[in-house]
Amino acid sequence: MSYYVVYLPMKDEELSQTYRPDHLAFVDEQIEKGNVKAKGKFADGSGGMVIYQAESLEAAEKIAMQDPYVEKGARGIEIKEWIGTFV
Repeated sequence: MSYYVVYLPMKDEELSQTYRPDHLAFVDEQIEKGNVKAKGKFADGSGGMVIYQAESLEAAEKIAMQDPYVEKGARGIEIKEWIGTFV
């Protein structure tokens, strides 16, 4: 298993507000499944980040692309494998 940082830059603030409850429910579901290790928004309102744990980049992309923020066009998406250490 590897970690993948999913950067979700703001594209549409109004859509982000509309789909925020759906996004949060989706992330909570992924936490329960063991797929999300960290999440949060940027203090400047420019978007947020989720750290996924998955077997491959393709597997992480498949999950992350289901986020309502991404599906509904509220946020962009950029995914990178992350070699990090949790302390």
